[in-house]
Amino acid sequence: MGFAQAFPATYISIYPLFIRTSQRKLSVCTAKLNGDNDPLLLAATASASLRYQETLRPEPLFLDPYAACFVPHNTPKDVIQDVHPYCLATKFIDDKLLGTVSLTDGLKQLVLLTDGMDTRPYRLNWPTSTIIFDISPESVFKIAAENLKGVRAKMPRGCIFYHIPLESSDIEQAMQFKGYNGSRPSIWALQGFPVMTLANFEEVLSMISSLAMKGSLFVGELPACLAEADIEIKSNIRQWVDKLFLSKGFRVEMINYERVTESCGRDFASGNYNNILFVAEQLLHSDDQMELWRREFQRVENEGDEEGFEEL
Repeated sequence: MGFAQAFPATYISIYPLFIRTSQRKLSVCTAKLNGDNDPLLLAATASASLRYQETLRPEPLFLDPYAACFVPHNTPKDVIQDVHPYCLATKFIDDKLLGTVSLTDGLKQLVLLTDGMDTRPYRLNWPTSTIIFDISPESVFKIAAENLKGVRAKMPRGCIFYHIPLESSDIEQAMQFKGYNGSRPSIWALQGFPVMTLANFEEVLSMISSLAMKGSLFVGELPACLAEADIEIKSNIRQWVDKLFLSKGFRVEMINYERVTESCGRDFASGNYNNILFVAEQLLHSDDQMELWRREFQRVENEGDEEGFEEL
């Protein structure tokens, strides 16, 4: 029995409504479901199963030694022949994050917008002093944290990890309380994060635009459902993506899954997987940068007033 039978495709595509209820607050609005009926948990588990299947390959795109602790014990171990596009995206995002953090001087802040079962903080070799923030649903994260504790997952030496619940009343404040600094470089990633509507994603972009220093990168997968609802968007997807990101201050590049496949020397099964893989650069100054410059301008102006008074 293959993955499709073990975890129906509807499990992957079920995402609760993601809304902004107040300044900097991003929350999940969904029916109260218990245990195995939680759509957030089902979606996160399905993605973890894909990573588990990929890890079992003789020559995997990546290794996720912790994915197994998230999936049911009866999960099939027969390797699927074609690479799933989700795994291609995971490989691309892994390489982009790790390469950028390792090669960019002063870049110590990594922000992951996830489904709660992202194992990147543990399975990738982050440089010493990297600070990782995970923004994800609290219910899923708690389950994942317990499972990771059971297999003794550890962060790379000298790195720090903070979880920011998606349900926080003020995500920006919560991050700053943990030490996030918008006047320092950062890199952001989105994969599996519960986004359901275009308005929801625009809220995410606005939040990142406020928090990320100019020049920071944002990499990830844009859910296909955001574009598929509009026929006009589908006819010119690249133009739509450019306009969407630019409206929030980002210059974006769409990444072709086939291009990633060629670089890995693999075939993949596209099927109905139409997510948009992207890399975007922040063109605007963060709120913290603007506040620093406002204070500096005020200081210079005050010093000028004092000098003029002394001359009189």
